[in-house]
Amino acid sequence: MIRENLELIRAEIPSGVTLVAVSKTKPAHMLQEAYDAGQRIFGENKVQELVDKFGELPEDIEWHMIGHLQSNKVKYIAPFVSLIHAVDSLKLLREINKQAKKNDRIINCLLQFHIAEEESKFGLSFDDGREILESNEFVEMENVSVVGVMGMATFTSDQEQVRDEFRTLENYFNVLKSHYFKFNDSFEHISMGMSGDYKLAIEEGSNMVRIGSSIFGSR
Repeated sequence: MIRENLELIRAEIPSGVTLVAVSKTKPAHMLQEAYDAGQRIFGENKVQELVDKFGELPEDIEWHMIGHLQSNKVKYIAPFVSLIHAVDSLKLLREINKQAKKNDRIINCLLQFHIAEEESKFGLSFDDGREILESNEFVEMENVSVVGVMGMATFTSDQEQVRDEFRTLENYFNVLKSHYFKFNDSFEHISMGMSGDYKLAIEEGSNMVRIGSSIFGSR
């Protein structure tokens, strides 16, 4: 089933859109099945699970940390993580920079913005994001690279609301690109859209979708 699901999704998403297979809570053998079907990018939302699977599965997998990340856990994933999606504070960015330096790496990150109505979701306000990017401390960080933005829409059946929230994130991306990353080609990712709303997200400018249940089945 996993191979068929992946083929269906790949047929639906345009070229230029990166598929992150959200493998949280799934056993390693299911990830291996997706890997055997050609999937190389996997997203986890718990540090311990990410570390365990990194140790078990093929070395050429690109691991994305997509969940809320606590500063004290960064050190465990700093040696190998490819992209951290949910950077929502200067404090976290500071720790990622510190741990990346220890590992002689530059770690790619996305700034997570709060675009949903739900208070329970994490993320920066637009002003918070600008404040980080304009801070001297950020400018001097040599071991992190902010390569785009991430956001999660409200969990609702109101498609227009979801579309509107996705538009907000794309707008944030465009403003940040023109103001802070105009000559930086690596600032290119808009990570938005999951199993239930990825088609809508792509219509509104997403070029990275995080899909779990549509690949692996519901938890």
